[in-house]
Amino acid sequence: MTVPPPTTPGALDDVPPPEGQWPGGPHPASEAGADYGEPEERTQEARAAQRELVAHTPGFIFSEAASFGGSLVGGAQHGVSAGGSARDVFMGGKTEIHHHGTASASAAYVSGEIPRQRLDALAGVFVEGPSFASDLARLRDERVLVLAGAHSTGRYAAALMLLHRLGVPAVHALSAETGPANLGTRLTAPGGHVLRDLPLSRNRPLRETHLYAARDRLTKTDGYLVVTLENSPFLLGVTPSVWEPPEAAEVLRAHLADLRKDPGDIAGLLALAPVRDFLARGAHRPAEAARFAAEVARYDGGEEAAARLADFGHTALEQQCREWLSDPEATLRDKAFLISLAVFDQAPYVLAAELADKLYVHFQRLQHPEQPPEIPLFGLAAETRLERAQAEGEVRDEATEWGSVPQFTAYFKKENTPRLLLGEVWTGHPSARPALISWLKELARDSRPVVRTRAAAAAALLARADLPSTVALLIDGWAVSKAFGPRVTAANTLTLAQLLDAPVVLRLLTQWCTDTHWARRWTAIRAFGLLTPLRPDLAGPALSALAARARAGGSSRTESNNLVDSTALLLSVGARRGEMLSELVRLLHHDTASVRALALAAFVRACDNAEEGALVEWYADTGMYEVDSARDLAALWRTALGDRGHTRGALDALHTWVRLAERRADVAQALELLLPALVVTADDRKRLSHELVGLRAPDGGARPPVADRLLGLLIPSTPDPSRS
Repeated sequence: MTVPPPTTPGALDDVPPPEGQWPGGPHPASEAGADYGEPEERTQEARAAQRELVAHTPGFIFSEAASFGGSLVGGAQHGVSAGGSARDVFMGGKTEIHHHGTASASAAYVSGEIPRQRLDALAGVFVEGPSFASDLARLRDERVLVLAGAHSTGRYAAALMLLHRLGVPAVHALSAETGPANLGTRLTAPGGHVLRDLPLSRNRPLRETHLYAARDRLTKTDGYLVVTLENSPFLLGVTPSVWEPPEAAEVLRAHLADLRKDPGDIAGLLALAPVRDFLARGAHRPAEAARFAAEVARYDGGEEAAARLADFGHTALEQQCREWLSDPEATLRDKAFLISLAVFDQAPYVLAAELADKLYVHFQRLQHPEQPPEIPLFGLAAETRLERAQAEGEVRDEATEWGSVPQFTAYFKKENTPRLLLGEVWTGHPSARPALISWLKELARDSRPVVRTRAAAAAALLARADLPSTVALLIDGWAVSKAFGPRVTAANTLTLAQLLDAPVVLRLLTQWCTDTHWARRWTAIRAFGLLTPLRPDLAGPALSALAARARAGGSSRTESNNLVDSTALLLSVGARRGEMLSELVRLLHHDTASVRALALAAFVRACDNAEEGALVEWYADTGMYEVDSARDLAALWRTALGDRGHTRGALDALHTWVRLAERRADVAQALELLLPALVVTADDRKRLSHELVGLRAPDGGARPPVADRLLGLLIPSTPDPSRS
């Protein structure tokens, strides 16, 4: 297939995706504004931008960020709120249902009895984790055990071995479609049952009543059940057993004993320098240790065998990446696929393959500008391409806003490969930079959120390898764009680069917050809002930088709105919310009116949100029990309600809290404690009473009963004439 010539270079750099493809509404770049040459835009709602970034960032970035520990990933807010994501959703830490093999292969053991041979083989190499004995005793006593732990830590193998150790006549794998509500109805056969990676959500929690029903059925059939899942906040009344994997050295020893048998051989193999290096490099997942054991067992003392062992090390992986890119026998298309797979690691294979061909076009134009680029319509099978790239593929059920969709997902066998490969391309082969830059700009204009976010993630990895060049050639061009999309990509890139501890990014963002170019300011402000929930330790510097921009004054309406959005996101920082409330109270006493206005507007916007993990949920769960936090929140509420510029917004936010209190008893209790603290003067009482009297259900129906209870706290002796 001959590819048509490109348009004028750079002409499409700022072209947005089709209307309606951006979260938060149509793309706004076409509407012109009057201030600073800045387009008047219907800005992408900041929380939607935050969810999109977390949802589509590759897992290897989060796993490499040693300081990463925000509330949105790894905490109670891990996930995409219902209805809050746009298009396809690929989350690094989501619950996944794995069907190992090729895209066309049927998944073994999805439902039915697990072959005894498999259980016996697993028992021969299984190593008990620290809690295995207590888990076994608990399972024997309670008949039902929920085993929770991190992804790929061997919890499913542990579940099988717990049932195997009980001596049950058979172990049955329940269908992945089994839900909490119908769990008890599936336990009809005697023996053991295992439900792997039960997917849970806010609307589909696992309750203790579900386990009671399962236990009743198991008692009748003399059965046992182990449910495995990732650490989840959606366990109501259920106390899971936390699975901790065994030491990699013990897993390695067990597999060597199974493969080599001779204890003398095992001791010698464990003493080999590559083996010691492997064990010294930190924690390894059980499956990784098992694969390494197979290589160690093949060791025969020769150079080739030693090289295979060394290949597990970091140095060998770096060398492998160099060889891939410098191999004269590898085609440009092969190298384009490797680079694309590094960008789309653990994403659907079709994305890596499709976009690899676009990179291949850029490579051809760079190397042979006189020839029209051509892409073969048919080529190697997916399995062959992945095998050459030392990658694997498996069918995973990926979550989308329409439901679960099976996708053939591709990923490198070694998790560190994407970072090393992209770094080697960027720093070791500068002649390829023009093609790579054009390709990443093209990805950033794609209508699919996962593609745009992966472009930002790739640029972040390049920034860690060579920040000055990446800023000059990619990030700054996106940041100063008049179009909205490229600026979002720049903000995402800088956010992820800081997560990866790229040098001086925090200083760059701080400087850009007061830059003379409005678009750089917009980019930095948005980046601080995206970054802080993922890096709570940076909340203080972020607030200082945002307040400095507000203090300078002269912001357009769009920039002011962006400032408020980003500052409001600081109040989604898990355990740091109390600190942020205290900082906002401090800003109320600032001598600059614009700084005080920023603090109040951000607080009101954070309150006017009923999504999962919102400020109101934190206050009901934690904040109202903390004296300082409760005092600061009440002070902010009183100030916002009494400030003419924010009274209406604060009252609207109060409506949001009252309507949520109608559905949640803990929020109702929190409001009952908060409301009296908001009444200092007669005007306060009059204002709040008027709002509660006039409050109606969202559909225009009668006032919610919880509003009557709150009215009783304000005017306990006065009957409501509207109810007579």
